[in-house]
Amino acid sequence: MKPHSPSPSSDATTGAAAFKLDKPPGVPKAVQASFLLWLTAVAAGVLETTIRVIDALAMGWASGSGGETDVTGVIYGVVIRVTVYTLVVYIITRMRLGKSWARLTLAALLGVIGTRSLVIDPISWLAGGNSLSDVFTQANLLFVLIAPVRTVHLAAVIAALMFMFLPSANTYFRTARSVKRQTLG
Repeated sequence: MKPHSPSPSSDATTGAAAFKLDKPPGVPKAVQASFLLWLTAVAAGVLETTIRVIDALAMGWASGSGGETDVTGVIYGVVIRVTVYTLVVYIITRMRLGKSWARLTLAALLGVIGTRSLVIDPISWLAGGNSLSDVFTQANLLFVLIAPVRTVHLAAVIAALMFMFLPSANTYFRTARSVKRQTLG
């Protein structure tokens, strides 16, 4: 059995150990905080998906269509999201292991594209001539359930990005890259 090395490129934290929430030796607090915040963002995404699926199914049932809703569309959406969330969790674990590609992927895909997807609806709604005071007069149960989840999701993404690029994190990723280069010769 290979002894655990605190270097960022160590493979000792791969497999099931990579998914443990405890901070592995050698991982800076900033990278660990980013890891936990990314997982929080994923959990918020899962919760929002769950709420939306329940709402879609309930709306189909409440519409008097005998409970028929576009179940195929709902299932398709869930399969896509589960696939994406699974891939994202894998990338998050690689980021914590010091993989620069994972950090850059998280920054580009979730930091830029993911953040855009979280804020596009509210921005479009405001651009449509609505005001912030309209939020309270037009809010329905779905909004009341989704808004705080989306707020947590967005805050977790922004904080995860910030922690992922703090000086201690930058040093960690540089060290991982340099250790890999030395190992490859």
